[in-house]
Amino acid sequence: MTDAQDVPRFLNDVTPERRHREAAVLNTLFQEVTGWQPRLWSGSILGYGTYDYTYASGRSGTFLATGFSPRKARLSVYIMPGYADFGHILADLGKHKTGKSCLYINKLEDVDTQVLKTLIRAGLDDLATRWPVVPT
Repeated sequence: MTDAQDVPRFLNDVTPERRHREAAVLNTLFQEVTGWQPRLWSGSILGYGTYDYTYASGRSGTFLATGFSPRKARLSVYIMPGYADFGHILADLGKHKTGKSCLYINKLEDVDTQVLKTLIRAGLDDLATRWPVVPT
Protein backbone atom coordinates (compact mmCIF):
# COMPACT_ATOMS: atom_id res chain seq x y z
CA MET A 1 0.00 0.00 0.00
CA THR A 2 1.30 3.47 -0.80
CA ASP A 3 0.49 6.97 0.30
CA ALA A 4 -3.01 8.33 -0.40
CA GLN A 5 -1.36 11.29 -2.14
CA ASP A 6 -0.40 8.94 -4.98
CA VAL A 7 -4.07 8.31 -5.82
CA PRO A 8 -4.81 11.56 -7.72
CA ARG A 9 -1.59 11.17 -9.72
CA PHE A 10 -2.45 7.57 -10.54
CA LEU A 11 -6.01 8.44 -11.62
CA ASN A 12 -4.74 11.33 -13.72
CA ASP A 13 -2.30 9.05 -15.56
CA VAL A 14 -4.80 6.30 -16.47
CA THR A 15 -4.96 5.69 -20.22
CA PRO A 16 -6.60 5.41 -22.67
CA GLU A 17 -9.10 8.24 -22.20
CA ARG A 18 -12.12 5.92 -21.92
CA ARG A 19 -10.40 3.97 -19.15
CA HIS A 20 -9.49 7.28 -17.47
CA ARG A 21 -13.18 8.28 -17.39
CA GLU A 22 -14.23 4.82 -16.14
CA ALA A 23 -11.63 4.96 -13.35
CA ALA A 24 -13.06 8.28 -12.16
CA VAL A 25 -16.59 6.83 -12.15
CA LEU A 26 -15.47 3.71 -10.29
CA ASN A 27 -13.53 5.74 -7.73
CA THR A 28 -16.66 7.74 -6.95
CA LEU A 29 -18.79 4.58 -6.87
CA PHE A 30 -16.43 2.77 -4.46
CA GLN A 31 -16.25 5.81 -2.18
CA GLU A 32 -20.06 6.03 -2.15
CA VAL A 33 -20.46 2.36 -1.27
CA THR A 34 -17.68 2.15 1.30
CA GLY A 35 -17.44 5.67 2.68
CA TRP A 36 -13.65 5.21 2.55
CA GLN A 37 -10.80 6.90 0.74
CA PRO A 38 -8.73 4.87 -1.74
CA ARG A 39 -5.14 3.80 -1.25
CA LEU A 40 -2.85 2.69 -4.06
CA TRP A 41 -1.70 -0.97 -3.93
CA SER A 42 1.02 -2.51 -6.09
CA GLY A 43 1.16 0.66 -8.17
CA SER A 44 -2.04 -0.06 -10.12
CA ILE A 45 -4.88 -1.07 -7.77
CA LEU A 46 -7.09 1.34 -5.86
CA GLY A 47 -8.10 -0.31 -2.60
CA TYR A 48 -10.81 0.72 -0.16
CA GLY A 49 -10.43 -0.59 3.37
CA THR A 50 -8.00 -3.25 4.56
CA TYR A 51 -8.08 -6.51 6.46
CA ASP A 52 -5.51 -8.64 8.21
CA TYR A 53 -5.74 -12.34 7.43
CA THR A 54 -4.19 -15.55 8.66
CA TYR A 55 -4.82 -18.73 6.68
CA ALA A 56 -4.87 -22.25 8.11
CA SER A 57 -1.43 -22.70 6.53
CA GLY A 58 -0.11 -19.96 8.82
CA ARG A 59 0.38 -17.47 5.99
CA SER A 60 -0.73 -14.00 7.07
CA GLY A 61 -0.75 -10.46 5.79
CA THR A 62 -2.75 -7.32 5.11
CA PHE A 63 -4.70 -6.73 1.91
CA LEU A 64 -7.28 -4.39 0.42
CA ALA A 65 -10.89 -5.10 1.38
CA THR A 66 -12.26 -4.15 -2.04
CA GLY A 67 -11.10 -2.12 -5.00
CA PHE A 68 -10.37 -1.97 -8.69
CA SER A 69 -7.66 -1.60 -11.28
CA PRO A 70 -8.28 0.25 -14.56
CA ARG A 71 -6.11 -1.96 -16.73
CA LYS A 72 -5.84 -1.14 -20.42
CA ALA A 73 -7.44 -4.39 -21.61
CA ARG A 74 -10.28 -4.39 -19.06
CA LEU A 75 -11.34 -3.22 -15.63
CA SER A 76 -10.55 -5.56 -12.74
CA VAL A 77 -12.82 -5.30 -9.69
CA TYR A 78 -11.66 -7.03 -6.50
CA ILE A 79 -14.17 -8.58 -4.12
CA MET A 80 -12.42 -10.36 -1.27
CA PRO A 81 -12.23 -13.21 -0.54
CA GLY A 82 -14.05 -14.18 -3.77
CA TYR A 83 -17.23 -14.34 -5.83
CA ALA A 84 -18.35 -17.88 -5.04
CA ASP A 85 -21.47 -16.86 -3.11
CA PHE A 86 -22.67 -14.00 -5.33
CA GLY A 87 -24.17 -15.76 -8.35
CA HIS A 88 -27.60 -14.24 -7.68
CA ILE A 89 -26.10 -10.73 -7.92
CA LEU A 90 -23.79 -11.49 -10.85
CA ALA A 91 -26.76 -12.78 -12.85
CA ASP A 92 -28.11 -9.21 -12.99
CA LEU A 93 -24.78 -7.40 -13.44
CA GLY A 94 -24.37 -7.48 -17.19
CA LYS A 95 -21.45 -8.54 -19.38
CA HIS A 96 -18.49 -9.69 -17.27
CA LYS A 97 -16.10 -12.54 -16.52
CA THR A 98 -14.94 -13.73 -13.12
CA GLY A 99 -11.83 -15.15 -11.54
CA LYS A 100 -11.53 -16.22 -7.90
CA SER A 101 -11.56 -12.70 -6.46
CA CYS A 102 -11.63 -10.65 -9.66
CA LEU A 103 -14.47 -9.44 -11.79
CA TYR A 104 -13.41 -8.46 -15.30
CA ILE A 105 -15.34 -5.83 -17.22
CA ASN A 106 -14.44 -4.76 -20.76
CA LYS A 107 -16.45 -1.52 -20.65
CA LEU A 108 -18.18 -0.01 -17.64
CA GLU A 109 -21.24 0.66 -19.81
CA ASP A 110 -21.64 -3.12 -20.17
CA VAL A 111 -22.73 -3.47 -16.53
CA ASP A 112 -25.45 -2.10 -14.27
CA THR A 113 -23.57 0.11 -11.80
CA GLN A 114 -26.37 -0.18 -9.21
CA VAL A 115 -25.91 -3.96 -9.26
CA LEU A 116 -22.13 -3.43 -9.02
CA LYS A 117 -22.71 -1.34 -5.88
CA THR A 118 -24.78 -4.17 -4.42
CA LEU A 119 -21.98 -6.63 -5.23
CA ILE A 120 -19.32 -4.46 -3.58
CA ARG A 121 -21.42 -4.09 -0.43
CA ALA A 122 -22.18 -7.83 -0.34
CA GLY A 123 -18.48 -8.61 -0.72
CA LEU A 124 -17.53 -6.31 2.15
CA ASP A 125 -20.26 -7.73 4.37
CA ASP A 126 -19.09 -11.27 3.59
CA LEU A 127 -15.45 -10.40 4.21
CA ALA A 128 -16.35 -8.86 7.58
CA THR A 129 -17.77 -12.21 8.72
CA ARG A 130 -14.28 -13.71 8.26
CA TRP A 131 -11.87 -10.94 9.29
CA PRO A 132 -12.30 -7.43 10.69
CA VAL A 133 -12.33 -4.81 7.95
CA VAL A 134 -10.58 -1.51 8.69
CA PRO A 135 -11.60 1.71 6.87
CA THR A 136 -9.03 3.68 4.89
